[in-house]
Amino acid sequence: MNMQHSQFTESLREWRKHKKMSQLDLALAADVSQRHLSWLETGRSQPSREMVVKLSEAMDIPLRERNSILNAAGFAKLYSERELDDPAMKPVKNILTEMLVHHEPYPAFVLDKQWNIKMQNNAANLLFEIGGPIAHVWDAIDDGGSKNIALLTIHPNGLRQFISNWDEISGPFLRRLKKEALESGDKEVIARYEQLAQYANQEYDERLGEPFLPMLPIELELGELKLSLCSVISTFGTAQDITTDELRIETFYPANEQTAKFFKE
Repeated sequence: MNMQHSQFTESLREWRKHKKMSQLDLALAADVSQRHLSWLETGRSQPSREMVVKLSEAMDIPLRERNSILNAAGFAKLYSERELDDPAMKPVKNILTEMLVHHEPYPAFVLDKQWNIKMQNNAANLLFEIGGPIAHVWDAIDDGGSKNIALLTIHPNGLRQFISNWDEISGPFLRRLKKEALESGDKEVIARYEQLAQYANQEYDERLGEPFLPMLPIELELGELKLSLCSVISTFGTAQDITTDELRIETFYPANEQTAKFFKE
């Protein structure tokens, strides 16, 4: 087995284990024989390009990592990666803009895989400015110009100083970031999560056995102003471009009438 093919077999095994699938599970999901899958993992059989794509789809591997597996198997990349400003991405950007505008008067953001803000609506600007000029906050957390919403939330000099229920939401927030990082399978994203987790400066447990609320609101407190917000994450379900596949739309909703009134006024 040559070096390149050994990279494919290793990637295939790692992703199957990462997805917690047995060979039988993956064989059934991809509609191939377990014997053939075993031969692919041991290098006894060479995969076709179609087989690599089929297995990747069965494991729901992110498009960026599918390209890596294709390369490991000796094939060219299948999925393109375009910037949002690329003319070919205009339909995607138009949809995102419409979603952001439609969500007014409540905050909404478009984020990339590392939680950097790519787009935001006017209500998001309002949310950011309630603690003072947001430029001062970005400078205080020293984000290097990336405008990372996870860092803005978790950094002691960021929004965290206004989150009155930080001890309550920090565990679920970190678990969400960790889950998204691990599911991406991207070493850079995982490393970014580890950097962010250091700012939490606390241990958290899984709170096993405790009842969970359907949604956990973020409580913001600035003097007499108190806001309560819940967030919802949306993604593109049939993305065929890496950038689109990695985008996340985070929309915030008021958790009480006082918060709804603040944004509507």
